[in-house]
Amino acid sequence: QPGADLGAPVAAFHGWTDLFITPGFAFRAVDALITNFHLPRSSLLMLVAAFAGKAAIDRAYAEAVRERYRFYSFGDAMAVLP
Repeated sequence: QPGADLGAPVAAFHGWTDLFITPGFAFRAVDALITNFHLPRSSLLMLVAAFAGKAAIDRAYAEAVRERYRFYSFGDAMAVLP
């Protein structure tokens, strides 16, 4: 998102960023996400929780465990929608 400006098209960005997305982050360039089920305490799980909210992701993961979904890179995926 370093190349994103609210209300404008996403611009190409080249360079480094120290952005670490955690819950509370205001997304500007995306309104949906397709991802797999990530490892606990991983930066990828924090990104998904920041996008959908921790409570919603906790519920999704509880259902995934209950329904025996496959986790990690070769597992099931989820669509995170508004």
